[in-house]
Amino acid sequence: MSREVNIPAVLAEVTAAFQRYEQALVSNDIVVLDTLFWHDARTVRLGAGENLYGIEAIRAFRAARPAAGLQRQLRNTVITTFGSDFAVCSTEFTREGSERIGRQQQSWVRLPEGWRIVAAQVSLMS
Repeated sequence: MSREVNIPAVLAEVTAAFQRYEQALVSNDIVVLDTLFWHDARTVRLGAGENLYGIEAIRAFRAARPAAGLQRQLRNTVITTFGSDFAVCSTEFTREGSERIGRQQQSWVRLPEGWRIVAAQVSLMS
């Protein structure tokens, strides 16, 4: 197993997956969002106001979440790959009309079906 950091081809793959996730998030494309999470009971998403354990809890959250006000601006995005099968994506975000800074971090793993988020955390700062 390669232990190289940011192999260019792998970094490009993960960056594309991260950008696909971001587009799906702001357009509330829950089909794509669901596709990009690992379909497993061990998947974790710790949100700004919820702790979700397992893909079914994540799906239920997405289905119930309002679709308005999802646009955001990213900044300080750092994507780091380790070898060819693991990556961490970290970013900050802001939303128009809010002074708060959001933070998001995702762990991605290359699975047989492609790159998938296995753990995610979202938080807000004052």
